[in-house]
Amino acid sequence: MGSIIKLENIRKSYFMGSQAIEVLKGINLDIYKNEYVALMGPSGSGKSTLMNILGCLDSPTLGRYILNGKDVSKMADNDLAEVRNKEIGFIFQQFNLLPRLSAAENVALPLVYAGVAKKERIDRAMDVLSKVGLADRSHHKPNELSGGQIQRVAIARALVNNPAIILADEPTGNLDSKTSVEVMEIFGKIQSAGNTVVLVTHEEDIASYAKRVVRLRDGLIESDKVVIPTNNPERVPVT
Repeated sequence: MGSIIKLENIRKSYFMGSQAIEVLKGINLDIYKNEYVALMGPSGSGKSTLMNILGCLDSPTLGRYILNGKDVSKMADNDLAEVRNKEIGFIFQQFNLLPRLSAAENVALPLVYAGVAKKERIDRAMDVLSKVGLADRSHHKPNELSGGQIQRVAIARALVNNPAIILADEPTGNLDSKTSVEVMEIFGKIQSAGNTVVLVTHEEDIASYAKRVVRLRDGLIESDKVVIPTNNPERVPVT
């Protein structure tokens, strides 16, 4: 089975004047279709930089990144933007919803950029809102929703384009414990339905929902382990 994500010797340096600061120092990583992976690491480990590269928000200084069969390592910004819109569903800690748009309009936004006709946009938005239990809130604006409902809208927006991977950056960082559990259960359903989920977190209890935990330290992979999710013991680990 081929990788949906393949990183080969990924390095990333930032320059302050003439001084190069190497953040990623040679990352090799394969993630396969329908895996549920948590990326962890302390502050300064490089996990945020790695997430930006995985999400095609940034390009590596050296190395190859093959996403769903395409080498995106050296793509121009316009091409990367197209890959992002088609291949990746983003879920952010800050939600990033537009306050003047309804839940359905926020969810449909990626389809606007993809040139999908209005009726199909709304139909697909309502379909994914139903999957996250928010069809009855589709006309509400973000300020009329709870924090957990807002994050569900953000999850629906990430799913609406049927992306190859779901990339979630600290998705429960602004939520209380009860709501965090509800949101993580949705991620479990997303992965069970066939999606590949990559979760970036510094919280052990959130990472424990994943089936594989990759830990970074000082710009390198420190460990990469398949686990049985402690928060969902009935799930079986990926082999």
